Amino acid sequence: MDSSLLAIGAALAVGIPAAATAWAQGRIGPAAAASLAEKPELSTTAIILIAIPETMVILGFVVAVMILLRSGAAG
Repeated sequence: MDSSLLAIGAALAVGIPAAATAWAQGRIGPAAAASLAEKPELSTTAIILIAIPETMVILGFVVAVMILLRSGAAG
């Protein structure tokens, strides 16, 4: 397979989840801040809710590394 297509696939594997994570955190952040203003004891829950979307980017990064390592092994 062409290495440029593999590079584009690896970039999309990170880029699309990163955009989705940014959108999700843009929605979660203000809601968490508003709930913390009323109930400070919800800080742990707010941190967890903000951290959960980050797993999408981490998994996308793992997929990108697997794609790039596969291209190196095939070449």
